[in-house]
Amino acid sequence: MGTDNREGLRVEVTQDTSWKRALNEARRTVGKKKLDKEPSREWKLMSLIAEHSQIKLVEYTIAFENLMQFVGVHLLRHEHLLPFIHSQREDRRELPMPRKDLPQGTPNDQDFVVNAQTLINMARKRLCTCASKETREAFQAAKDEIAKIDPEVAAVMVPNCIYRGFCPERNSCGFWKTARFKKELNEYRNLIQRGDPEDVNGETE
Repeated sequence: MGTDNREGLRVEVTQDTSWKRALNEARRTVGKKKLDKEPSREWKLMSLIAEHSQIKLVEYTIAFENLMQFVGVHLLRHEHLLPFIHSQREDRRELPMPRKDLPQGTPNDQDFVVNAQTLINMARKRLCTCASKETREAFQAAKDEIAKIDPEVAAVMVPNCIYRGFCPERNSCGFWKTARFKKELNEYRNLIQRGDPEDVNGETE
């Protein structure tokens, strides 16, 4: 499955490691044995909202086809991301013009290996309206694909104003003053229900 847009961009996302690994390692920190099972939705969301270290064990590959080169540059600037980019070396592939003359908007195929924590961090910047329109659209397309396979992770991929509860940007778009912002902020904050703290660390079955 994948997402296409009018410019020919295509996005596919695969989940490379399961949540079982995150649950097992979280249980290790509180002296509990492995469960080797998929954790509950509630446990995933508590881990994601708290940004506990085990969420870094849940990994994905985002595969872009025809991603504009400058958009890829924006994305690969984030930490804890492993990029695999189709080389533009002239001895490796045929190009429509010399490499040094290629425009920034040249489409290229690029894969990014990321984890759930990286996606949270990227969303804060790349879903913000201060990001370039093209980059925002590409990352939104990736989020849409992630929602199909891991809706809990997609739910916490929010722009910085939702994440922080206000806009820290000098040139704010003003979204944080709207009714829609308040609605989305409330939805984000209500993703988790407070329960037994032990459940956060180990999901006690």
